Amino acid sequence: MEVQTAFWIVAMLVLLALAFDFMNGFHDAANSIATVVSTGVLKPGQAVIFAGFFNGVAIFIFGFAVAATMGKGLVNPAIVDIHVVFGALIGAIFWNTVTWYYGIPSSSSHALAGGIVGAAVTKAGASAVISSGIIKIVIFIFVSPFLGFVIGSLLMVVMAWIFRKTTPSKVDRVFRRLQLLSAAAFSLGHGGNDAQKTIGIIWMLLIATGYSAAGDKSPPLWVAISAYSAIGLGTMFGGWRIVKTMGQKITKLKPYGGFCAEGAGAITLFLNTFMGVPVSTTHTITGAIVGVGSVQRASAVRWGVAANIVWAWVFTIPASAFVAAIAYSVSLYLF
Repeated sequence: MEVQTAFWIVAMLVLLALAFDFMNGFHDAANSIATVVSTGVLKPGQAVIFAGFFNGVAIFIFGFAVAATMGKGLVNPAIVDIHVVFGALIGAIFWNTVTWYYGIPSSSSHALAGGIVGAAVTKAGASAVISSGIIKIVIFIFVSPFLGFVIGSLLMVVMAWIFRKTTPSKVDRVFRRLQLLSAAAFSLGHGGNDAQKTIGIIWMLLIATGYSAAGDKSPPLWVAISAYSAIGLGTMFGGWRIVKTMGQKITKLKPYGGFCAEGAGAITLFLNTFMGVPVSTTHTITGAIVGVGSVQRASAVRWGVAANIVWAWVFTIPASAFVAAIAYSVSLYLF
């Protein structure tokens, strides 16, 4: 392959990765804004701009631990090439598109992880997979919503005790202001964890094609700026189909419940991002919302809706891996 040809293929794949990142923001906008919109604290247009801004600001707060996990910790870097990256991105984009169309809150993160694994296994077999990285992601499929559930429930109990003598109207006014802080924190966590996944796959691509050294401890600055900008813009465009599911179908939220759900989600995302664990913002906020609703009363949660969301989580990695395997095979004849 000629260097010039390789450059244009790499450029195309970088743009495809940024398109995935934009879709990630678009798809997961609901995670950041559903509660603040459903409680009436912000109008939809205000909320997406608000969330998109804080997605981008996250570049100044978090390092690249998650990017390193995605770029170097899932499959053997030695087998990664342009075909593996292409297959991974197509698998992830396909699953995001399907779940967005049907309004299902699924994980862009796990779609990308599934895509990487599916393409890598198609090329080099199961030995290409770094089991510790996959196990970490699979474990946190369950841990992150559980943490969101527990922290959301505890916050609800604590807030109920603190404001037990306060009139409902005053509680509503206080939490309408506080929810701006919790929404900002969750959007920071969303940008910090999710943008790094795209940074990780672009970093993987650059190393595989010789445009970045394997020993580099951080990706090129332009990669980080591009990824954070793309996810922020995607969030600003918003995914309205999923907002309705997250904001109202699981349980009805008031401002204090929205604050507790977002606060629990933000705490969970911050912890995992600093530990370098790629987790799903969708799983996290869903667990938090269910936790908040269950504290009010178990019947406040529409468990059937929650169960449908869980089924989407189960199918995300295998579905995206399957499509990635096909895309990898097709790409061998394309370039």
